Amino acid sequence: MRLTPKGGRDAIEGPRPVSDGSWVLAARVRAVPEGGQANAALEVLLARALGVAQATVAVACGHKARLKTVHVAGDPALLAERAARIGGNSGREDGR
Repeated sequence: MRLTPKGGRDAIEGPRPVSDGSWVLAARVRAVPEGGQANAALEVLLARALGVAQATVAVACGHKARLKTVHVAGDPALLAERAARIGGNSGREDGR
């Protein structure tokens, strides 16, 4: 995911390309990037969007970077279905 802290609102903005040609899910939160506040806000936002408990969502990598790896525990098929709905479609044939 690509996170924008102090973004004025909490929202998942959809797929965005990054410089290496890959795609990430972009989000913004109002929280500041101090003391893990923005990461915690991202976890809450993603949990709500996926309809899962907040305790099942955790920033796994990239704690101090814009690009983050987020781990969500649960049924992979169900999570993939819900992620596709919140992430939209980037217009790519492979769905990334």
